[in-house]
Amino acid sequence: MFYISTLDQIKIAYIGGGSQGWARSLMSDLSLDDRMSGTVALYDLNVEAAQKNEIIGNNSGDGRWRYEAVSTLKKVLSGADIVIISILPGTLDDMETDVHLPERYGIYQSVGDTVGPGGIMRGLRAVPMFAEIARAIRDYAPESWVINYTNPMSVCTRTLYKVFPGIKAFGCCHEIFGTQKLLAEMVTDRLGLEVKRREDVHVHVLGINHFTWVTAASYRHIDLLPVFRDFCAHYAESGYELEGESWKDSVFRSAHRIGFDLFEAYGAIPAAGDRHLAEFLPGCYLKQPETWKFHLTPISFRKQDRDRKQKETDHMVQQKQGVERKASGEEGVNIIAALLGLGELVTNVNLPNQGQVAHLPLEAIVETNAFITRNRVQPIVSGALPKGVEMLAARHVSNQEAVAEAGLTKDRGLAFQAFLNDPLVTLDRRDAEQLFDDMLSKHQPNF
Repeated sequence: MFYISTLDQIKIAYIGGGSQGWARSLMSDLSLDDRMSGTVALYDLNVEAAQKNEIIGNNSGDGRWRYEAVSTLKKVLSGADIVIISILPGTLDDMETDVHLPERYGIYQSVGDTVGPGGIMRGLRAVPMFAEIARAIRDYAPESWVINYTNPMSVCTRTLYKVFPGIKAFGCCHEIFGTQKLLAEMVTDRLGLEVKRREDVHVHVLGINHFTWVTAASYRHIDLLPVFRDFCAHYAESGYELEGESWKDSVFRSAHRIGFDLFEAYGAIPAAGDRHLAEFLPGCYLKQPETWKFHLTPISFRKQDRDRKQKETDHMVQQKQGVERKASGEEGVNIIAALLGLGELVTNVNLPNQGQVAHLPLEAIVETNAFITRNRVQPIVSGALPKGVEMLAARHVSNQEAVAEAGLTKDRGLAFQAFLNDPLVTLDRRDAEQLFDDMLSKHQPNF
């Protein structure tokens, strides 16, 4: 039974507690929320990173939360009400291989963490890690709620359920928030109305992580799909950018041209950024990023960003500084509050398919809205994807199921079949096998 004594005794277990991104966002959001207090236990294979976050966390906010770095999964999980998983499966050197080695074969990737050759390799690395985490949750915190932020979201979350079927886990992703913001800007651009909060734009979402779609949207009484059709027609060729914010200024920005193109093809709004969307389809977009006005994010950028954050971390520790008390825009703290009985919330989550997405396999991880309240996450039945999108998504679901199974059983043949079936792998079998072997042996020689 899910039970806590009082809301000042909550224990959050953070696996990946040395994080310089998600963990800092959690610290900031907890410092701004006065409904709860307790302990945040930080576990990380990089013990020093977790210890630094302990110092930063304990200098953040008003002391209602105590941060503590711990050395084992047993210690972090014992007594936990909420478990957060935010880890990097492997290293940035691994990711460099994931993203850039396929370029020798003419295969380009914009992110490399969900699908494509890079997403598959990352998934094969992540599965054993998530299997270990699932067993530890089963043994030490079986009634806790588990929030996963790690990519590949579908493969990681599916592994948790395969290893511990009784787990209460779901995946969270903020891509849909960006789509809500785009729709809010559209309402201003096309209708001249100001939308104060992106949550005021209501969206009906379904699909799989990073390939999620909006089949209905509204603001107040206004149906936004016809408005988006007009918006799309106006900006399809030029792309859409806020004044003074060029897509060229950041590797994470785009001009939404891929999203507009896919809307014209399928009649639903893609609810992810162009960098993610491009990887779910054959490589036409990825070979012309300048034309489509988005970026292939190089791992050199991620390494530079890591080094910058490490310097910031060291400075904060030396100066005994906490995080800036500024809302991150994430919904993690509101989700935790709802699970603890402090309100209700509807937001997008990734859960095993129990029929909430028609025609996709049962038990596969799908993304829809869910109703969250005390000790309950109830996915909202969302119907079917447009048929053309369903066919594309089904191929990736099949691959994700295969990667999770191959990672658990060390079935190299099954892993290669998923690799060969990915839409970005447009190679003959011999070249595909050579690339697969090279990628796998680079950082997973014992697979």
